[in-house]
Amino acid sequence: MQYTPSPIDTSDIRLPDELLELCERLAEHSHDVWGKARIEQGWTFGPERNDQLKQTPCLVPYSELPESEKDFDRNAAMEILKSIVKLGFCITKGSAD
Repeated sequence: MQYTPSPIDTSDIRLPDELLELCERLAEHSHDVWGKARIEQGWTFGPERNDQLKQTPCLVPYSELPESEKDFDRNAAMEILKSIVKLGFCITKGSAD
C-alpha cells in the first residue's frame, strides 16, 4: 500500500498577527517535547546527527537552534493553528486554569 498524504488545505487561512506569538510558543513546546522524547530514548547532543550513536546537534534549547530548525517547528505549529481555524474552531486567549 502506498501512502499519499492529504493534509487539510489551509492555503486560504490567514491568521491574525496576535497568533504569531502563540505559533512561536507552540514551536518551542514542540521542540521541547521532541527533545524530552529523544533524551528518554537515550539520545545525546553531538556535533552532527549520528543515528547509530544516537547523537544530534538539535538537542539544545530552542533559542540555540539554527533558524532553519526553528522554521521547521514554526511551520508545523502554523499549519496546526491554520487547521484548527479551517475546521471551524476559534482560538481565543483566556486564563489558564
